[in-house]
Amino acid sequence: MKKQICILGSTGSIGTQALDVIEQHSDLYEVYCLTANNRVELLAQQARKFQPAALVIANEEHYNELQTLLADQPQIKVYAGKTALCDIVEADPIDMVLTAMVGFSGLEPTIHAIKARKKICLANKETLVVAGELICKLTGEHHTPILPVDSEHSAIFQSIVGEGDNGIERILLTASGGPFRLLPEDKLTTVTQADALKHPTWEMGAKITIDSATMMNKGFEVIEAKWLFGVEARKIQVLVHPQSIIHSAVEFVDGSVKAQLGVPDMRLPIQYAFSYPHRLPLKGSRLDLFRQPLEFFEPDLNKFPCLSLAFDAIQKGGNMPCILNAANEVVNEGFRTEQCSFPDIGRIIQQTMATVSYDANPSLDVYLQTDTEARRVAHELMNGR
Repeated sequence: MKKQICILGSTGSIGTQALDVIEQHSDLYEVYCLTANNRVELLAQQARKFQPAALVIANEEHYNELQTLLADQPQIKVYAGKTALCDIVEADPIDMVLTAMVGFSGLEPTIHAIKARKKICLANKETLVVAGELICKLTGEHHTPILPVDSEHSAIFQSIVGEGDNGIERILLTASGGPFRLLPEDKLTTVTQADALKHPTWEMGAKITIDSATMMNKGFEVIEAKWLFGVEARKIQVLVHPQSIIHSAVEFVDGSVKAQLGVPDMRLPIQYAFSYPHRLPLKGSRLDLFRQPLEFFEPDLNKFPCLSLAFDAIQKGGNMPCILNAANEVVNEGFRTEQCSFPDIGRIIQQTMATVSYDANPSLDVYLQTDTEARRVAHELMNGR
């Protein structure tokens, strides 16, 4: 029987690459549902090609347009709205849910998929950043597996497979350093969105590319790694590795280090999450270690304060990572729309963390309230109120 897959966020970078993996292994996998927020035409094109049982367009304003585009495909059921996202992941035929939505919006559908005991292929890092303790509690209660899709966390996972209860001394989390790694700090005040979107090694969506430029993305990955692998943040070391060949590594208590290497291709961790514990053939480039050296540098926390703020948030715990994420989503968009400068990003996030109400033991309702409050505060700070 083919495994039935639901892709939350099929029109984004991860979603489109996941569909390529599914197409390469159409004898093993089949698309049950595709979802998007605004990219209606691409969603309709994907539906025609992969013939899913259902589609969900999260932005209800696009529902009629999507129905019109697929008027000649009555066998494909079309739904709209946030509630539909939460409902569709519970559908009985679904075996796996790839959570590739961007930002806080992925949290509630992921919770519903966990409660429905679907295998979670996690690409939406904000789910664990915002509510890692709650997610871990739910996966334990419902015996739901989470397989990481981020290249770094997939690398860590692949490094510990077969290690049983062997103790982890450190996680070595690699980062490309982004487009501004070599730019003098005093030049950051004038960089633009176009500058920040020129990522040196990866092709990603705009939001995550900006997060990579600020190194907030790496801060999020530190938080994600803590929850995925049960390792305290103090045991997670960030290494700037410009070549993006070593995707991350694990140092064990005996000093041995295991790493996963490969070309920068997100299809590999996506496919491994789908196929684990098996490895399947994958078309694409292969690693050639003769072509370039492997370099490592310490991150500059003064130049990239967002990474330091992420460590502060996870040390504080409670709803502080939720505040961090909400503020970041606001200023990330603000930078992309020229409402704030690049250095303003870290400043506004820090001020938001100092302002929003702290809760040491948040529930889902508290997370939702925190997200709303933090966004309001960040908007006000960005607009100079």
